[in-house]
Amino acid sequence: MKQFTEAEMERQKKLENLKEYLKKLGSVAIAFSSGVDSTFLLKTAHEVLGNQVIAITARSVFFPDRENEEAKGFCEKEGIRQIIFDADILKTDGIKENPANRCYLCKKQIFTKIKEIASKYHIEYVAEGSNVDDLGDYRPGMQAVSELEIKSPLRDCGLTKAEIRLLSKEMSLPTWDKPSFACLASRFTYGETITEEKLSMVEQAEELVRSLGFGQFRVRIHGMLARIEVLPDDMDKFMNDNIREKISQKLKELGFTYVTLDLNGYRTGSMNEMLNNSRRI
Repeated sequence: MKQFTEAEMERQKKLENLKEYLKKLGSVAIAFSSGVDSTFLLKTAHEVLGNQVIAITARSVFFPDRENEEAKGFCEKEGIRQIIFDADILKTDGIKENPANRCYLCKKQIFTKIKEIASKYHIEYVAEGSNVDDLGDYRPGMQAVSELEIKSPLRDCGLTKAEIRLLSKEMSLPTWDKPSFACLASRFTYGETITEEKLSMVEQAEELVRSLGFGQFRVRIHGMLARIEVLPDDMDKFMNDNIREKISQKLKELGFTYVTLDLNGYRTGSMNEMLNNSRRI
């Protein structure tokens, strides 16, 4: 008989707590983006609550078409009812100017609409997929989650990103090793105007980098400069003449004037560094 490690037992305990948490909700709408966390949450909720679960996905210029297609495909495969709505986020006052609280303004709009849809389908609660690791960074969007009384089951049950990936793997979810993703607006430096044209430039640039075999990375935009973050272990690969020249050429064709590689490598929330630096001045 297999002997479970302490970490495995702790992980399974958290999973059982999550299932009990969801069972008590009775019915829930999951804000579904096709990312690691929301996929795991949706799958678990569907196992527990069946047709008392719906997935609600916002379609917007802030999210790549590829993510929307993956979300749709997963729900069809799993037999989960999905509601997709169009969110014209750039028309929300203040968002296109990209203030430091942009994420709050965006999530306030999106989750307000999700709550309306959930109510229409007689679903009592709305839940989102943040985990305990999300507590360590500047995330103004969590204020909107709190104000609108959105449930955060993974966070409330103490699940970390690593645990969610391992549980997803055990459940044979295709997202268990999917790179972390944030909305395309997070690629813009604060205070820089967000436009559909520049969002498209970033989306196409990231699709190119992904097609060249890079997993976890970002293409950040500063004016007409592209600052590319890749994992430190991928820097040598990036500097291969063929890859480097192809990325530089294609990004300039997309409209970027300069293309740079960030020597610090990929890290979450790198755009928040300017906020931290400004507080020190």
